[in-house]
Amino acid sequence: MHAEVAVMTNQERAEEPVLRHDWTQGEAEALFALPFSELLFQAQTIHRRHFDPNEVQVSSLLSIKTGACSEDCAYCPQSAHYETGVKRESLMSLEDVLEAAQRAREEGATRFCMGAAWRSPRDGDLEAIAAMVEGVKALGMETCVTAGMLSDEQARRLKEAGLDYYNHNLDTSESYYGEIITTRTYQDRLDTLQRVRDAGMHVCCGGIVGMGESAADRAGLLIGLANLPRHPESVPINLLVRVEGTPLADTAALDPFDFVRTVAVARIMMPASRVRLSAGRSDMSDEMQALCFLAGANSIFYGDRLLTTENPQAQRDRRLFARLGLRMAGLGCWVP
Repeated sequence: MHAEVAVMTNQERAEEPVLRHDWTQGEAEALFALPFSELLFQAQTIHRRHFDPNEVQVSSLLSIKTGACSEDCAYCPQSAHYETGVKRESLMSLEDVLEAAQRAREEGATRFCMGAAWRSPRDGDLEAIAAMVEGVKALGMETCVTAGMLSDEQARRLKEAGLDYYNHNLDTSESYYGEIITTRTYQDRLDTLQRVRDAGMHVCCGGIVGMGESAADRAGLLIGLANLPRHPESVPINLLVRVEGTPLADTAALDPFDFVRTVAVARIMMPASRVRLSAGRSDMSDEMQALCFLAGANSIFYGDRLLTTENPQAQRDRRLFARLGLRMAGLGCWVP
């Protein structure tokens, strides 16, 4: 498909399939090549079919085990391969995690996500995480965990504990993957996603843009997500946070419109998924975030930090939501 024939007629919009798992590289690239206003119009039209366009789901993320990860992800300040100033911290206590979850709930988060910097968890550590999941569930919140690769048994154990979502990102396209990570294969990631599905949990899976990848690679990332047997229920779109000491520290900043385009194409290709603005929001203007919401983003990470990097403070988010007339899912309007 060529970009010049990609604009849909009204009849085509009415007849398009709700969900697809057979996207081609040409189709995805043609969406990215659309005039900006047409792309956002298509994304917003599809968004309104599946969601309230003025509602945003809010999650909070806590690093429950920080640093000393054996993986060499080129973007990650927690990798043991790089000197970034991130200190190694042991797994947090159950009491401290539940206290953080309680604060997140009081500030309006409906999902509490726990991240551990591991290649894969040891069974003993997994039991501790299972107890955290049970405790957070008892607070009435949805739960999400990201802790690296899982075995079949580990996935089943987390499901038994009541885990709602497991996060395991593809990060980038399969063709660009080797430029970013060498210690874990793309297929390793797909295998863990399948184990999560087989255990009966929801999938949170997205990627990072602005890592020096091409537009074709951004299309390839979204194809990898949309052509999974089931679309991820949650799709975090991260903007690279350039951390001193990592191989990507000096990467050129991504054009903000290219980020918004990625959000819009994700919405079109995965119409029923929550598309989340994740890492990098501290570097986004309010106007850029507003365009992302117009393009179909309807979830954010909320709070002061994302694992080890800064995130817009809660008060800034409150003011932005109030200015845009957005409300938090299940909680009504923002009060500045």
